[in-house]
Amino acid sequence: MSLITIEHLTKSYTERLLFDDASFSMEEGEKAGLIGINGTGKSTLLKIVAGLEEPDKGEIVRRRNLYIRYLPQNPEFAPKDTVLGSIVRDNRKEPHFSSREELEASAKAVLTRLGIHEYDAEVETLSGGQKKRVALASVLLSTADLLILDEPTNHLDSEMADWLEGYLRRFRGALLMITHDRYFLDSVTERIVELDQGKLYSYQANYQGFVRLKAERMDMALASERKRQSILRTELEWMQRGARARSTKQKAHIQRYEALRDRKAPETDREVELESVSSRLGRTTVELSGLCKAYGNKVLLKDFTYIFLKNDRVGIIGPNGSGKSTLLKMIAGWVKPDAGEVRIGQTVKLGYFSQENEDMDESLKVIDYIRNVAELVQTKDGTISASQMLERFLFPGSVQHTVVGKLSGGEKRRLYLLRVLMDAPNVLILDEPTNDLDIRTLTILEDYLDGFPGIVITVSHDRYFLDRMVRRIFAFEGNGAVVQYEGGFTDYQAAYGRKHPEESGGGRKTENSRPSDAAKVKSGREHQKKLKFSYKEQKEWETIEEDIAVLEEKIGELDRQIEESSTVFGRLNVLMEEKAGTEQMLEEKMERWVYLNELAERIAEEEK
Repeated sequence: MSLITIEHLTKSYTERLLFDDASFSMEEGEKAGLIGINGTGKSTLLKIVAGLEEPDKGEIVRRRNLYIRYLPQNPEFAPKDTVLGSIVRDNRKEPHFSSREELEASAKAVLTRLGIHEYDAEVETLSGGQKKRVALASVLLSTADLLILDEPTNHLDSEMADWLEGYLRRFRGALLMITHDRYFLDSVTERIVELDQGKLYSYQANYQGFVRLKAERMDMALASERKRQSILRTELEWMQRGARARSTKQKAHIQRYEALRDRKAPETDREVELESVSSRLGRTTVELSGLCKAYGNKVLLKDFTYIFLKNDRVGIIGPNGSGKSTLLKMIAGWVKPDAGEVRIGQTVKLGYFSQENEDMDESLKVIDYIRNVAELVQTKDGTISASQMLERFLFPGSVQHTVVGKLSGGEKRRLYLLRVLMDAPNVLILDEPTNDLDIRTLTILEDYLDGFPGIVITVSHDRYFLDRMVRRIFAFEGNGAVVQYEGGFTDYQAAYGRKHPEESGGGRKTENSRPSDAAKVKSGREHQKKLKFSYKEQKEWETIEEDIAVLEEKIGELDRQIEESSTVFGRLNVLMEEKAGTEQMLEEKMERWVYLNELAERIAEEEK
């Protein structure tokens, strides 16, 4: 059943057309992720769906008595609100709580999961990330038909993000969210909605499936455009044959030609263009010796020593408040250590991309903010102006004279990143670079860092980004201990799990990985039984490899038919959809094969 349907959505903001006759809908129980370039209207769409903003044009039909809860990007609270008091107020009408005591107990449980322990603290005394987590806890306690979350994973550490994944997978209502965490999208969503050039495109897939399906959509659009251009050439020749072609008899033909001529060609995505602009790095880089730091009784860092090597790619992880950003600030010279020394080489040029945009003057115009760094920038293609550099970073001339304070949160982060890179650093310090940057910009940043001829030091909770970028991990493990692991985040998980086998889940303690006492007892009884296939599993195991081979052959045949039908758009569309469905069936069969194969190996091991 449809919860909400929006047709012919049109919405402008200042000179920007955010939505151009777009359509959108949500069904009961759907879990959808909304993605697109920052500043194109994603948060605006969430507000329209939530009923907090009205479109310029369009029809919105909501199911009667539709219950929606909305988590904004920057939540606001009433003056003097306490953490627990604000949550109780927002959820006091929830029917599944029989008493205030039950509501408070549930609220405290969720808050604890999200790293909030001072329940009576006034919200205005909290940091921005803590406020966001309090607001998140509040909406998670609801029984909403539709949960709308704007960047729920920002300010969550890996353990919190993992817990939230499990919570949202089990949530019975529908879910619409914006997040740039690609692992999170893969785990939670079953549908991706892309906002692109004012239109909304829906893909029945998680993020990995979306990447494949979008490539197919673009290929189909380009094939259709090639066909249009071919027909246009033929029609143009006909139009140029002379006056007889303009007789009354041929008017319909002329109108068809004009309609074909005036149809818009598919627009390719504009992308952030980054180039490796950096300074030469000498022999001495960044050397940390015996660093110690504590605030009161809380020890963040104890006797930490490390010498950064040329082209080092280092990721720093740990719970919120453990000292990660403090370590970066000590390297940058913003914070002094209690003991120890930070030695910076003479040729080192630091670029510090801080978490809170602390160095950003929002009263300046966009162009002036960049010109304050440099009017001209030397790139591998030669010298370009600050204005041209802004164009490359998706800030067209119409936006360059806008005051920075009027940009969206993601646009401010992108602008701040440009300013850091324009200073040509050879040591990049990135504090939560994935917060508020859209997925396309993140992908380009990752490609840029691949070729960056210097040192990259990053604090991030984005597991995908860490796996993609870093070759060494420093993990804050409490009481000032910082432990070194080789590889990316997945390698860290495996190594941590081997060191701490009592903590299942590969190094992140999650709700899903901690069985209840009853489950442990049950598991113990089952372990004593002889392991064997069920009758159904045995039959499936005997035929599954043949089933996989049949599906692979079918995909090969569909590829052949697609190639032969590349100019027949209607037929091509049907074949593409059939191929996508077959690939999904193959993926499910492969996952099932992995499970049955592991079970077969364990059975064989027991029988030895």
